[in-house]
Amino acid sequence: MRTTLILLISLFSTTLWAENISTPSGLWNTVDDTTGEVRSTVKVTVEKDRLFGTIIEVHDPLEKNPTCDKCKGELKDLPIIGMQVINGLTLKNDVWKRGTLFDPESGKEYKGEVWLEGDHLMVRGYVGFFYRTQQWHKKIENKND
Repeated sequence: MRTTLILLISLFSTTLWAENISTPSGLWNTVDDTTGEVRSTVKVTVEKDRLFGTIIEVHDPLEKNPTCDKCKGELKDLPIIGMQVINGLTLKNDVWKRGTLFDPESGKEYKGEVWLEGDHLMVRGYVGFFYRTQQWHKKIENKND
């Protein structure tokens, strides 16, 4: 009986650990490729087996909530805070793909992939055969917030 209980606890713990490896839910800081400064915070969630990310904070001392002036259509001139930047990616072999990434800075949408690499979230956007990968950093929760 005791062996069975230990085995069940171990199996349950391993399952939870394995699930967390490929689930990047949480808060992530986007970083400027040139300066290394934090540009925004994105809340990443999994809903119905699909990955989504929404900008919840912009780190710009001059503009607290800039608008998307390069966006087209309904998104034109809307606040960037609240914009969805990861849209409907699905998990396959530890990589979230088959969805889109949106760049409010350029107003463009790209095919994309997202995966975890240690404490970083790798976010790759594609244009044809060309791609660009950004490394997002897990936001450390401040206990005073």
